[in-house]
Amino acid sequence: MPLVAWDDKLSVKVAMIDNQHKKWLDMINDLHEAMRSGKGNDIMGKILKGLLDYTRTHFSTEEQLFQQYSYPDAPAHVDQHKAFIKKIEQIKTDFDSGSMGLSIKVMTLLKDWLVNHIKTVDQKYSDFFNEQGLR
Repeated sequence: MPLVAWDDKLSVKVAMIDNQHKKWLDMINDLHEAMRSGKGNDIMGKILKGLLDYTRTHFSTEEQLFQQYSYPDAPAHVDQHKAFIKKIEQIKTDFDSGSMGLSIKVMTLLKDWLVNHIKTVDQKYSDFFNEQGLR
């Protein structure tokens, strides 16, 4: 059973971004499943690295769109991106050093941040991008 499932309430009505959000959720679910299955730390480490890399890619996509369409709330949104990247980097650093294991608490934190970010912060650009013809 996935930790988090896609539903239409998460849609920002921009197909490219929705598809990236779906992949992001899949990665969170993969990490959760690896943890639940007791997979080796090397596998969880690879998944966590992939999640971090993909987060950077996704945020870069959004930020390029912000610039291209002069999204007015971009500075505050980008600040949230930077804070989340730092959070994931710290989790990965702690995990790689052995000072922290992945736990349900960490997984819930990642999931909650992601879902909350999509439902509140990302939803703010949905109408703006749609008005610009981006779907």
